Amino acid sequence: MAEQKIMNRWLVVVGAILIQLCLGAIYAWSAFTGKLTAADGAFQFTKTQTQVIFSVGLVTFAIVMALIAGKWQAKVGPRKVAVTGGIILGFGYLFAGFTGTSFWGILLGVGVLGGAGIGLGYVCPIAACVKWFPDKKGLITGLAVAGFGFGALIWIKLTSGFVFGPINLTPGWKGLYGAGMTVNQVFMLYGMLFVVLILIGAALLKNPPEGYKPAGWNPPTGTAAASNGQANFSTAQMVRTPQYWSLFVIFMISATAGLMVIGVIGLFGKEALVSNGVEAAKAVIITGTAMGLFYSLMNGFGRIIWGSLSDKLGRKNSIVLMCFLQGIMMIVFYFIGGKEAGLYLSAAVIGFNFGGNFALFPAATADYFGNKNVGTNYPWVFMAYGVGGVIGPILGGSMGDAKAWSMAFIPAGIALLAAAVIGLTLKQPKSIS
Repeated sequence: MAEQKIMNRWLVVVGAILIQLCLGAIYAWSAFTGKLTAADGAFQFTKTQTQVIFSVGLVTFAIVMALIAGKWQAKVGPRKVAVTGGIILGFGYLFAGFTGTSFWGILLGVGVLGGAGIGLGYVCPIAACVKWFPDKKGLITGLAVAGFGFGALIWIKLTSGFVFGPINLTPGWKGLYGAGMTVNQVFMLYGMLFVVLILIGAALLKNPPEGYKPAGWNPPTGTAAASNGQANFSTAQMVRTPQYWSLFVIFMISATAGLMVIGVIGLFGKEALVSNGVEAAKAVIITGTAMGLFYSLMNGFGRIIWGSLSDKLGRKNSIVLMCFLQGIMMIVFYFIGGKEAGLYLSAAVIGFNFGGNFALFPAATADYFGNKNVGTNYPWVFMAYGVGGVIGPILGGSMGDAKAWSMAFIPAGIALLAAAVIGLTLKQPKSIS
């Protein structure tokens, strides 16, 4: 029986990763911004408009996760909620594909419906995996959400190939050869893929039996139990603790910086490279590589490595170190992003640290407020990501339109250094009141 349970819990991780691979498509948004803002293109959106769509998706993601997904999956289990999320996400992209060049159509399809689908699907793998792996929370939350980061790599590369390159799937799609598929065709293709892949992943999601514990592992007792997720806070109890608000503020600042870079790296990178004498066509390739390879790949590895490190260093120390390193890199990014090597280095380091958020904060939520209720509590910590999703991309887009990129990256770096200081104050909640 114990052997079967161990096998089952790793199958849940496989399902979690498959679902997250699809949800990570939101981080491929920067691959579309060049086409959407092209002066001679069909859309002719402003930089700010592209970031409004991205921000709406992020905010909807966080709100739906907090207000609906957390409680719903606690009642009916992770599978049904994940399936619903996959269907809504897929329909959102299909809807955007059929709306042509309409800003409002893409905002509703990718932003509102796409964000809602991600919000429903995202918490389900995390909640299930933490219950199956109370002995490896940092590592397993990293693995559970690694697909989100690696998914961005896959979808960015596919988007770049479909939209900008001659990928030949079937001659029935107009514009498929030479110039590639249109943006709307890619939206429709992705919508269909999301539904199919998430349904497969959701079939592997389930909660462990009541009272389950891994073979050879026993829950800690006494003081150690409180710091290992054994003291379970309700959401109402959690939000009255200073630890919750400290985590919220730190996560908000970190999300602001990371999401800003995701949203504008293609725009800033191209402008900075061109201003340093790089040809525009080559600059597009370099920025696509920076985001599609270096940022996305390291984002996925960051989730696993920071999660694993936090099991050894402790969640507090890991959060402080991550924020400190990210703060320094955000400031440096503005000065070296106009060079090819500098853009690659910045994208890799920022992506690696940003990925760490999604392993560290759910694990910290479980540590401080309980393993049992992480599925309902973490969405409220994750609301900080939604706030960051408003501030970061729109700040980046508006500063880009104003040709004042320094006023985006440098303040974000300083705020991250302040977040590291706040992290030093983190400590275990004393009691449930």
